[in-house]
Amino acid sequence: MNPQSQPSTPSYTINCRMTHEAAALERLCQVVRIRGFRIATMAVETAGEHLDIALTLEGTRPIAMLQSQLEKLHTVAEVALAAGSVARRSEERRV
Repeated sequence: MNPQSQPSTPSYTINCRMTHEAAALERLCQVVRIRGFRIATMAVETAGEHLDIALTLEGTRPIAMLQSQLEKLHTVAEVALAAGSVARRSEERRV
């Protein structure tokens, strides 16, 4: 399989704040994976009793569906899609 021949996958950036609790990050990653997204990058910072997480995700499913599922996790306080985070396929294909 040649990765260059595959169509580009949209990329999204999500910022998430969640309670610092055992297995909280594992649950977040599991929801991302089950909903059909791949984590390209993840940055985590501790802010008191919370974790501030910046995720760059790749996937073809609707990002609003993932955002809704993440908000249902009891440890998640906030989920925000970064403005302009959707990579446009037509711009990536220009040579």
